[in-house]
Amino acid sequence: MKSTRLSLSPRAAERVIKVFVWAVALSIMAVLVSIVVFILYKGLPVINAGFLTEIPRRMGREGGIASPIVGTLLVTALAVLLATPFGMGTAFYLAEYTRDGAVTRIIRFSAESLAGIPSIVYGLFGFIFFVMYLNLGWSVLSGGLTLAVMILPTIIRTSEEAVRSVPTIYREVSFSLGGTKWQTIRGAVFPSAVRGIANGIILSIGRSVAETAAVVLTAGSALRMPDGVFAPARTMAVHFYILASEGISMDNAYGTAAVLIILIFLINIAANMLIDRLATKGR
Repeated sequence: MKSTRLSLSPRAAERVIKVFVWAVALSIMAVLVSIVVFILYKGLPVINAGFLTEIPRRMGREGGIASPIVGTLLVTALAVLLATPFGMGTAFYLAEYTRDGAVTRIIRFSAESLAGIPSIVYGLFGFIFFVMYLNLGWSVLSGGLTLAVMILPTIIRTSEEAVRSVPTIYREVSFSLGGTKWQTIRGAVFPSAVRGIANGIILSIGRSVAETAAVVLTAGSALRMPDGVFAPARTMAVHFYILASEGISMDNAYGTAAVLIILIFLINIAANMLIDRLATKGR
C-alpha cells in the first residue's frame, strides 16, 4: 500500500509560514495591549495632581507617589550613568582593539553568564558588599551601584553587536584617509553603531525602572523623600509590589503601575528622539 504525502508548493508553503508568523506577532501584540489597557483603565482614574505631588502616608493607603517617583529617577539615572561608560568601553575594546582569543572568550562568557543571573542574587550581592561591607547602608547609591552591575552585561553585549555590525569598509576608508584608530572609532564606527548601542541602553533603563528584588535589598523602601544619594528610597516598582502583595491599597497600586507605564513610554520616546538626532548628526 503506497503512502500518500501531503506536499505544498514553495509559494503555498511561504504563505503558510507568513500567516503563522503574523499570527504569532499579532498574538503577542494583543497580550501586550490588553495588559497595558487593563492597567491604564484601572489606574488612570486614580491619577491626579495630589497623587503625583504628595508623599505616601499610612504605608501607602493615602497620599501620592512623589517620593517613589523621585527614588525611581535617582536610582535608575545613577545606574545608567555608571554602567554605560564601562559597558561601551568594554564593547569597543572587544570589537576594535582585540582579536578573538582566550581573554575575549572569557570576557564574553562572563558577560553572558552575568546576564542570566536572577536579580535577587544581584540584590544579595549588593546588600552584602555595598550595604554592609562598604557601609553605604540602604541608599540610592547602593541601589544604583547594584543595578549598574546588573545591567552592565546587557550594555556590553548589545553594544558589541552594534559595533561589529558596522561595515568594515567604513574603517578602511577612514584608515586610507590617514585617520587614527580613535578617529576612526569616533568619526566612523560610533555614529553608525549609535542606534544599536542606544537600544541596549533603553533596554537597561527599562529593566532598572521595573526592578524590585535587587532594589528593595539595597535602596530600601523608605516612604520619605530622598534628600541625596546616601538616603534610602523606594522606587515605584517596589511601591507597587508592596501595595499589591500586602493588600494595602489596590487602587493606589494600579495608579502607581499606570504612572510607571507612562514613565517608561515617555523615556522610550525621548530616547528614540535623541537617537534620531545623534544618528542624523553623525551622517
